Amino acid sequence: MNISFHEDTITAPATPPGIGALSIIRLSGPESFRLIDKIFKGKKKLSDADTHTLHYGLITEGSSTIDDVVVSVFRKPNSYTGEDVIEITSHGNPFIQRKILELLIAGGARAAEPGEFTRRAYLNNRIDLAQAEAVADVINSSSQASLRGARNQLDGLLSSKVKTLRDGLVETSSLIELELDFSEEDIILIDKSEIAGKIERIKAEIENLLKSFSFGKILRDGVNIAIAGKPNTGKSSLLNYLLRESRAIVSSIPGTTRDIIREDIIIDGFLFRLFDTAGIRSSVDEIEVEGVLRSRNAVKNADLTVFMYDSSEEFPEDLYRELLEVIDRKKLIIVQNKIDLPHIDGPLTDVKISAKTGEGIEKLLHSIKDRAFVNSNYTEKSIIVTNIRHKDCLVRAQDFLEKANISCRQNLSGEFIAADMRNAVEILSEIIGEITTNDILNNIFKNFCIGK
Repeated sequence: MNISFHEDTITAPATPPGIGALSIIRLSGPESFRLIDKIFKGKKKLSDADTHTLHYGLITEGSSTIDDVVVSVFRKPNSYTGEDVIEITSHGNPFIQRKILELLIAGGARAAEPGEFTRRAYLNNRIDLAQAEAVADVINSSSQASLRGARNQLDGLLSSKVKTLRDGLVETSSLIELELDFSEEDIILIDKSEIAGKIERIKAEIENLLKSFSFGKILRDGVNIAIAGKPNTGKSSLLNYLLRESRAIVSSIPGTTRDIIREDIIIDGFLFRLFDTAGIRSSVDEIEVEGVLRSRNAVKNADLTVFMYDSSEEFPEDLYRELLEVIDRKKLIIVQNKIDLPHIDGPLTDVKISAKTGEGIEKLLHSIKDRAFVNSNYTEKSIIVTNIRHKDCLVRAQDFLEKANISCRQNLSGEFIAADMRNAVEILSEIIGEITTNDILNNIFKNFCIGK
């Protein structure tokens, strides 16, 4: 892909709307220096300034001063977008920000579309497509773990791996294509068993990447945990204890919780979304019936379910069997609550707690984390797939490689093998944006903030 600088110049706020200490406005494109020189008064014209320098001065409109600012200068191609970029740091007054934008647009700039700065960075070869997607993930990270995963992708760990896999396929495919050109001379450049071996090795590496997706989804989106059980088992008390606040109403009256209450907590840097559900029981109350239905759906869609029961009552075998009809036992943590009161040990219990005193809750948190991350031996430097688009591309590439492998085992013509390998190469290229469509680009960048 060749460097392709755009003809128009775009501008947008790079900081959130509202009042704050500072506000940043970004300007990118071939007219950036002409536009800033029209409204900036400093010791020198910024069109004469060196790249990566800061300049103090005034933004003016005619003889009127709008604000005193600091302007950052970045010259192409060594800028975020690969174009001439100006960043204006002013006081964080919305009126000042709006006035500076009006002056830039009146001078000939265009208001940027969502994600357009990052899109230009991609189109100008500053980053690949996987890294561009990681920019949004970095901005939207809600935990230390999700930030770490996004940072690894932005640093190019996944891109580098995909390029290596693609280059290996291209090398093998090239030998097959060359062999086809000399088919009349019966020249064999690579044996089909060797081709099959290379394909198997690449398939295995793709499979390892696909296995990381379940953990990558946790990194990016967190773990959804439903707190379920019969009424008055202490579900809301547990939520309140974990949050260290009275978020849910606690009452001795059964059926107090009618709707689902969702709150987020961080455990060792990972995001966990807790869903306090209505007690599951038969009822004729129309509102409670709806709450129980929502509880069942929450359990069905959760990554894990904390199934609580009252230690002073018999183990709810009927509800336990009902839950096992919709979720795997491995996704169920059975919690015996109220052990601060006289009780008898129940069967099948994973953790014993008191949501009132906090006894056993630390053990419950460890159990939740261990169950969520079972068989996830990943480190900060692991290559992890967190994006559903990347996963889909890897699955499609693997399917074509399997077809190529079958052709090898059946000793079919190299044309069949080459066609499937070409398809696999193109799909891997989609991940990093070597081959893509405007529809894919539009879908990716439409969810970015305006100034990014």
